[in-house]
Amino acid sequence: MSTKTIASAELFGNLREIVILHAGEEYRLRITSNGKLILTK
Repeated sequence: MSTKTIASAELFGNLREIVILHAGEEYRLRITSNGKLILTK
């Protein structure tokens, strides 16, 4: 199995939050004010 690297800037652009669809469920990935990433369902 191999991995794929994607820069967060590619995913977010100028946004602070994106929605990822996985197995029919929505997950929110957001950048905190401290620059960390948080994934929530």
